[in-house]
Amino acid sequence: MQQSAISPQNLIDLKILIVVAGCLFLSPYIAKFLRLPVSATEIILGAIIGYFGFIGQSENFKILADVGFYYLMFIAGMEVNLQAFFNMEKNLFQKSFLYVLMLYLSSFLLVWALNLDYIFILIIPVMSVGLLSVLFKEFGKGCYWLNTSMLVATLAELTSIVILTITGAFLRENFSFIEAGQSILYLSIFLGLCILGFKILGLLFWWYPQLKIILMPREDNNEKDIRLCVAIFILIIVVMTLTKLEIVLGSFIAGSFIATFFNHKKDLEHKLSNFGYGFLIPIFFIYIGSTFDLKMLFKYNILLLAFFVMFIMVALRLLCALVFTPKIGFKNTLLFALSHSMPLTLLIAIASLSYSTKLITEDTYSALILTALFEAILIISLIKFISPTKKIE
Repeated sequence: MQQSAISPQNLIDLKILIVVAGCLFLSPYIAKFLRLPVSATEIILGAIIGYFGFIGQSENFKILADVGFYYLMFIAGMEVNLQAFFNMEKNLFQKSFLYVLMLYLSSFLLVWALNLDYIFILIIPVMSVGLLSVLFKEFGKGCYWLNTSMLVATLAELTSIVILTITGAFLRENFSFIEAGQSILYLSIFLGLCILGFKILGLLFWWYPQLKIILMPREDNNEKDIRLCVAIFILIIVVMTLTKLEIVLGSFIAGSFIATFFNHKKDLEHKLSNFGYGFLIPIFFIYIGSTFDLKMLFKYNILLLAFFVMFIMVALRLLCALVFTPKIGFKNTLLFALSHSMPLTLLIAIASLSYSTKLITEDTYSALILTALFEAILIISLIKFISPTKKIE
């Protein structure tokens, strides 16, 4: 009897591709009907198809989801112009530093007082600029409080990723102090090279501005700009993998470099976002949803923990953000704090790392996934309620 040419695992992968294709197509329509962010809808769809067994175990699916996550951080980095970040006015930088410091100190005191798992010292203040890009689509690039929020969130996210990188080094299997020390050394060298590279490229493009046009022509039928960006994205993954550093850090900084030095390509971010949000990034959200067991929704303790973590994250940000009130006003301070209260991508990343290293239980992992979902849905809705959308270009 002739054996089937397709192995059982390949059949599972093909089934996953078909299901994912359906989710990719339907999610925008479902999101519009339910009035939810598309990313949150994709996580919900992933949870549903995972619950009914439409998605099996597949390493290829996980790899593709990881690439989607890295690409999301790459796109998030493109929202940050490092020139504006490094030229941040002194008063704003001081307030930003104080804000981030207060977040981590208050998280430490709260975790100590409530006798929570120490990983919550990293979880509670975590921040990500990923969903801030959604707010830019709503409020426009001319919204002052949102621009301030993005600059501060950049500093906070870099802090979160650096701490995550160091934590990941200590939590790695077969941990040794030598390898952890190596990771910290590589991290220091990488950040130092990034700062040096920023200075060198700044001088190079100042002396030879036409070099930008050569690398990324204004009019180009061969999509050289996309090719260069994808090449940089792939190379940074290789470098971070070889040095055993967090790939999300490299992806974010690579995106920031492109936004800083190739800002003459006004449509570049739009083209890269269209590809990412149309293909790679939704796969990450669908995969995350598939790892969540819907039965957990019926566990009272998980729902309670999810709402508790969300309440703490929002409350601490509202409290610490008061340092910005004299500068941007109370209402904008409220919006500012809320915009930092939906760290969907990094919260899920930390939850995944903690669960894979047995630092947290499956119940806590599920609660954190729920927290990320609740924040993505409720916070954006609350921001729109407090400040009805009025796009400022």
